[in-house]
Amino acid sequence: MLKHATGWMMTTGFLFIFIFFLAEVTAEVEEVQSLSSALEQHINIEDVTLSSNSAMYDRNGELISDIYRDENRIYLTYEEIPSLIVQAFIATEDQRFFEHNGYDSIAIARAIVSNARQQGIEEGASTVTQQLARNLFLSHDQTYNRKMSEILYARELEKRYTKEEIIELYLNTVYFHNGVYGIEAASTFYFSKPSRELSLAEVAFLSAVPNNPTHYDPLTRSEQTKLRQEWILQKMLEAGYISTEQYEDALAEEIKLQVRQRVDRYPDYVTYIHHELTRLISASDGYEQRLRQAASEEAQEQIRFELEEKVQEVLEQGVRIETALDPLKQEQAVQTVQQELPRSDIESAVVMIDHTKHEIVALTGGKDYKKFNFHRAFQSFRQPGSAIKPLLVYAPYLNEYDIPLQSTINANDVCRGDYCPRNFGGGQYGMVSLETAFKHSFNTPAIRIMDRVGVETAFSYLEQLPFTKIAPEDYRLPAALGGFTYGVSPLELTSAYTTFATGGAFTPSYGIRQVTNKEGKVLYSWEQTETQLWRESTNEQMRRLLAAVLESGTGQRARIEGGYAGGKTGTTNDFYDLWFVGLTDTYTTGVWVGKDTPADLSAIYREAPHLHIWRKLQ
Repeated sequence: MLKHATGWMMTTGFLFIFIFFLAEVTAEVEEVQSLSSALEQHINIEDVTLSSNSAMYDRNGELISDIYRDENRIYLTYEEIPSLIVQAFIATEDQRFFEHNGYDSIAIARAIVSNARQQGIEEGASTVTQQLARNLFLSHDQTYNRKMSEILYARELEKRYTKEEIIELYLNTVYFHNGVYGIEAASTFYFSKPSRELSLAEVAFLSAVPNNPTHYDPLTRSEQTKLRQEWILQKMLEAGYISTEQYEDALAEEIKLQVRQRVDRYPDYVTYIHHELTRLISASDGYEQRLRQAASEEAQEQIRFELEEKVQEVLEQGVRIETALDPLKQEQAVQTVQQELPRSDIESAVVMIDHTKHEIVALTGGKDYKKFNFHRAFQSFRQPGSAIKPLLVYAPYLNEYDIPLQSTINANDVCRGDYCPRNFGGGQYGMVSLETAFKHSFNTPAIRIMDRVGVETAFSYLEQLPFTKIAPEDYRLPAALGGFTYGVSPLELTSAYTTFATGGAFTPSYGIRQVTNKEGKVLYSWEQTETQLWRESTNEQMRRLLAAVLESGTGQRARIEGGYAGGKTGTTNDFYDLWFVGLTDTYTTGVWVGKDTPADLSAIYREAPHLHIWRKLQ
């Protein structure tokens, strides 16, 4: 009896406290300016934004990567949220939602009485608006202090947003366990379909989870979730949202989960697309120009930081990134590298470009590549060896002097000052045709040609190609044989070779086709540019030289039947790097083979793995 009396005394006390508190809150609310100013010191309540998953797609429109950090959320507007879902939450969480101004005084009084009887905080009485305030701005501590804060924030939310906007925000913030936020992501994760396709039974089942996500986890506590689902259906029936027939049908329906794990395929390609997206935003939004004009390294670092924030902001808008990925070519490239390079310490990078569309269709970052690791296709810079000769030596020579391929050149030893390069193996070949010198990759003719053209003139062609690490000290004769300070990446070299497929005009190739918002509006896309490097007649001569390499030169093991095929090999000093870049009627493909820490590859040189990889990909 004493305990019962004590409980009622506490109840009476809490009621008086509540009446006093409610009066004080009402007085405070009337001082709109004061309350608004106080809240705005802590947070700008008008700028409530929620992240939404972005997605990446291949050339066929198939999803290849879900993009989000910590919160798996697919944002829906109020108009996109099925009415049954709204009704399920209103019926169970806040039946007077469309009537109150953020807090429900009747429910609060009822909760105070209940909590006094239990001598603790067992019933919350939080409205949907209060729960939204808690999800956005407050902690989830079970204290009266936090409840008071909820009411203040909820009142302010009600003044600034419509009821529809509040329920929209709420249904996109509620937690459904397993890292899932919002009803659409929950529907996709647990049932592998959008919320508009959910049955009434499935709606009620999902609506059960947020009340206690751990207790009602559909994956581990499905029986508990089912019990609460039945209670939700009963509440919907009582509220008049569903008929008795609908209620009974939903109770009888078997719930079959179809869990959809996060999609994250083709790590080599997806990693590169993230890199290219940063470049695209940088070029489109002026960061690239700002970086060029920055007065100091500190200023550049600040701009890069701002660019990273901008990229993340875009990705949190729920954009659609459409790419040129060809899944078949990508899988083929990955598998071929594994097959041809079984030794674990030897790496490779492959780049495949559809030069008819100027699109990167496949590329590999290394064997057994893991997402966001060091990517050898675009982050590794190596000496190109003789693979640079077509771009830096022969095309400039033919274009400057307009001479026939039958012209001869001295292939004996040569010295220019203290620089005395030799042919591979030390051979002396006398006077040979340009075609012979090219297809057998003799070194001394290349030095003589570049010396005649002039280093500055030869490099004036290379400057118009996408090489980012050409240094002033590279402007010297050894560059004719691939001697650079930093080198080139496989992506840069392959992209440069597409010039031979397009009449001597260079057009950059990209992996991203366009970036759109949910409504399909194009936010970002590359502007196509074209630079004519040399005459079409020069280009035709170069294509004949490249074809001769496969027909009877150093690239014979890469020879294929049918249609055009041409390319150039490259081997650096001490067999550190093996290259082959070649083109067919449709594709320009580059292959690099080497070790991350440069080391002798003479043991596999005669096996020509770079040539076999290239041939198998065509």
